[in-house]
Amino acid sequence: MDNPVIIFGAGGLGRAALEIFESNGNVVYGFLDDHKELHGTEIDNVSVLGDTSDDGYLKLIGKKCEAFVASDDNKEKKSLAKMLTGKRKKMPVNAVHNTVEMAKTSHIGHGNFINAGAVVGAGTEIGNHCLLHTGAIVDHSCKLGDLVQIGARAVVSSGVQIEDDVFIGSGSVIVSGVKIGKGARIGAGSVVIADVEAKSTVFGNPAAEIKK
Repeated sequence: MDNPVIIFGAGGLGRAALEIFESNGNVVYGFLDDHKELHGTEIDNVSVLGDTSDDGYLKLIGKKCEAFVASDDNKEKKSLAKMLTGKRKKMPVNAVHNTVEMAKTSHIGHGNFINAGAVVGAGTEIGNHCLLHTGAIVDHSCKLGDLVQIGARAVVSSGVQIEDDVFIGSGSVIVSGVKIGKGARIGAGSVVIADVEAKSTVFGNPAAEIKK
């Protein structure tokens, strides 16, 4: 990546993204964040420049800078991505740590965060704006939709299909061939051995649905 990056979001995920970009030798121009108390401060020697709607900085994106959206709030992430593609005609870049093992035949979209020690297997497809936290494993021949979050040390076994907006908690195991419907949530440490319906929440070993 030749251009410096502006990171949208100066929270914990933004700081982790900064570390990823710097580990790859990329320059981070600064942060944009809507918490005004952060404006003018620094995070690891990088300045919080202003809010996410500041045209003075937005006009740099697509010309002199790239953008990355560092948020685990899917609604916020969708809004910022829509703004960037609409106003700046630019998709957010990926933040992929240099210790990630990614098969040559895997494919990822735009705006993804893949942290240290993660593994992405052969033939796996990952959509846009997904989060794969530290040490997450997505084995071969999986398909992930958009805005999927996979917690630290979770294991997604081969051939799993995950639709949009799914949350998989840290340390979970999804066995081979399972399908997880849109908007489903998997509790931390769960072992999922059967398909999960859309918008349902499951937890346990084996994972069972939690009724609201």
